[in-house]
Amino acid sequence: MTEAVELPQAPEAAQAVFGELFPEAVRYAELLADAGVERGLIGPREVPRLWERHLLNCAVLSEAVPEGVTVCDVGSGAGLPGIPLALVRPDLKITLLEPLLRRTNFLQEVVELLGLDHVTVVRGRAEEVLGTLQPVHVVTARAVAPLDRLAGWGVPLLRPYGEMLALKGDTAEEEINGARAALSKLGVVETEVLHVGEGVVEPTTTVVRVVVGESPGGVRFAAKRAKAARVSRTRRRR
Repeated sequence: MTEAVELPQAPEAAQAVFGELFPEAVRYAELLADAGVERGLIGPREVPRLWERHLLNCAVLSEAVPEGVTVCDVGSGAGLPGIPLALVRPDLKITLLEPLLRRTNFLQEVVELLGLDHVTVVRGRAEEVLGTLQPVHVVTARAVAPLDRLAGWGVPLLRPYGEMLALKGDTAEEEINGARAALSKLGVVETEVLHVGEGVVEPTTTVVRVVVGESPGGVRFAAKRAKAARVSRTRRRR
């Protein structure tokens, strides 16, 4: 049995960031500290730093997301960054994509409990939903995989000229340099490192922004996406 760790009181910055939905943010933090730990979705050692390292660190990603767009949070896990982003940005339509059943069950419970009508939970891997999930403007991810592999999963889910926002650490520039060849093959036309959350989190949140051109995923994924879409249409007719 996992020993309970007390959730610290929310910092003042949290009330300013989450605004009217601050009570929902507190409830989400409580769920992470309780059921999230109990189900192995987050480690007990993370509870004392849930607000700064997890909720606020993810919520400030909203600074980099355009208004009124569609978002897919790849490998959403316990809902980071997708849930905090949803709490501060009701203008977004967000899909939480996660392959593991115990995690999708938790995510669905959170979405229903917090009344996040603009959030949908989908169970599956990025490569499995290609062609069935409507292409999105923005893909988000946190602590999923190295940039080259992450781009291989996330970029093909984008609309033409969409962007992937990956929360990274101090090695962000190194990851970009090491992934340039792979990113180019995926149709990426621009990369940059952003720092968001100044005055809210310390250190600021580091985000790798990857922008695609008119063919997200490159030629190979364009063909795969078209084939998947045809199969999906055929199944719906039956």
